[in-house]
Order: sequence, then C-alpha cells, then structure tokens
Amino acid sequence: MSSVNPARGQRPLVGITVDVTQSPEGRLKADCGLAYATCVAAAGGEPVLLPPLVERVPEYARRLEAFVLTGGDDPRMEVFGVPTHPRAKVMHPLRQEFELALLDELRAGRPEVPVLGVCLGMQLMSLHAGGTLNQYLPDTLPTHGLHSNAEHRVAPVGGCGAVAAGKVWSNHRQAVEDAGRLAVVARSEDGIIEAIADPLRRFYVGVQWHPERTSDPATGPGVFEALIRAARH
Repeated sequence: MSSVNPARGQRPLVGITVDVTQSPEGRLKADCGLAYATCVAAAGGEPVLLPPLVERVPEYARRLEAFVLTGGDDPRMEVFGVPTHPRAKVMHPLRQEFELALLDELRAGRPEVPVLGVCLGMQLMSLHAGGTLNQYLPDTLPTHGLHSNAEHRVAPVGGCGAVAAGKVWSNHRQAVEDAGRLAVVARSEDGIIEAIADPLRRFYVGVQWHPERTSDPATGPGVFEALIRAARH
C-alpha cells in the first residue's frame, strides 16, 4: 500500500524524473529544470525529484501517487531494434534504463497511477508501447522549424478529451511516428503527433510540447492540473 492517500486531502506525491550528465572525470550528476517542480506544486501536488537508481524503481512505484517523465535528449534506439540516427543527441543510458524500468513497473503493478510524459517522456512512452520515432524531423518535415524553440497550435483528435486545444511551446528534433498500443489524441497543424494516451488507464498521457514552459492555461498549467486531479481521484 502507498504511504499517501490523496483522497483524504493531502497533496499527492509526484515523482519527477531527472536528467543524467557525466563530467569529463566520469562523475554522474542528476539535473532537472525547476519549472517541472514549480508546476506540479502550483497544481496541488508535492514534487519529488527521483534519483535514477534502477534498484529503487519498485519502491518509487509503491510510494508515489503520480509521475512526470521530463524532457531531455534523444533515446538510444538500438534497444528497440533500429539504429540511432547519426544526428541524434543521445540521452545517458542510465536515465533511459531507469525510465523504461519505471514504465515496466507501473504497467505491471500499478497501472492506475497517473503518468505524464513531456517531450522525451512522451517518446519513451510510445517506444515502450511498441511505437516508432521519426528520429530527425529536418530530414522529412519542411516545417520542422515550427517545433524548434517555437510556439505553434495543437488540436485534439479522436474525441477522448485527454488534452485541450491551444498554443504550445516546443523544442524537439524527433517526434512519434507511430504510437504503438497508445492512442493519438492531438496533432499540430502540420500533422506531427502532439499527444498520446492509453484510454484504458486513468491518466497515462504524453505531450510532445513543454507544458512547464507554455503560457496558455489549457495546454500549460492545465496539463499539470489534470495530472493532479487524476492522482486525487
């Protein structure tokens, strides 16, 4: 059983994944943009930064009431059976192993726990569900500049209501090409998959944009508010 029961009114504990960087001397550092924690707290949750210790994944999954998989560099694709694009800036392997292990643990043991994936987080959720990525948008998308440190609009598709229409801020060179077992629930005007969800789970949503940097109330703070509502359900 979890040590927290948000149904009693407490602020639900929300685990936030962190990036892993390595110094020239080989020292590893955990790092995370403060905006994720700020947005979780503003929405009514209690942010908890998660050191990427794979052996602690079962305990994290048992104790916490929701999770945010944050943005970052590009996935290493060989584990999914395809080569990594030569222009990819790959994430640290420890972070990738940790976040995939966390998704495994939640799917197997606590599928009711809400999960929000942001940018890289959404891409990992899709790959974990058997999906595929377009690994370098400039190769195939003439409008790729709309997704590079820029604002653009997204619109819901499919009618599941997981995300709202609005303006978003994004910065990515890769995108989900096929969401695998997950449903596509939003797209941009140029056709990029902007949000995915598992309709069989309470709240299992990935967004390609950065809601922690988006000012539109519906597609920025509203995304975190939806996560916390689901955690309190």
